[in-house]
Amino acid sequence: MNLKGIILAAGLSSRMEAFKPLLTLKNKTMIEHSVESMLVAGVQEVIVVLGHRAAAVEAVLRKHDQAFRLVLVQNRNYAKTDMFASVKIGLASLTACDAFYLLPGDMPAVHSGTYLALQKALAGKKALVAFPVMDGRRKHPTLVAWECAQSILRSESTGGLREVWQQFEPRIIHVPVMDRGCLLDADTKGDYRTLLEYVGSSVFA
Repeated sequence: MNLKGIILAAGLSSRMEAFKPLLTLKNKTMIEHSVESMLVAGVQEVIVVLGHRAAAVEAVLRKHDQAFRLVLVQNRNYAKTDMFASVKIGLASLTACDAFYLLPGDMPAVHSGTYLALQKALAGKKALVAFPVMDGRRKHPTLVAWECAQSILRSESTGGLREVWQQFEPRIIHVPVMDRGCLLDADTKGDYRTLLEYVGSSVFA
């Protein structure tokens, strides 16, 4: 499959009281880990949607040894818009592919096996969207078939992505995974401490 990805990293990080994309985990920034989790799983190109402190994040990613596989775009209205606006900006920069992953930029510890499980499930069934699930609940990242892209771009939903997914519900599949990385984000300082412990352990790969 020709797979691409969109990473959403435009937010203000207000709950964290520190700028999440540039927080360090195991000698790399959080945004680098998030990008690399996709690239290791075979994603050909990653769109990173920037906003707050975009220049600082761009400076880090331009030095990445796989920078040629990254496309950096900006949500210039990041302070007044939600994640769905950033999704649309990322999609507008995406070129045709079989499917694309959506991942919040503060989820740097998703295991490559989760990406591959979603890919296998979407390719094996007539589905449009694949979610990893743990304890019966949908998690990130989401894998979305290319044929959904225009419907998402045209959507005027005020309920964000959750409302958007309703139109695809009959063709959404759930993929059970055992990946603690799907549970770990960095909304708070406590979350960050948990990530530091997890990424520093031998469990993370």
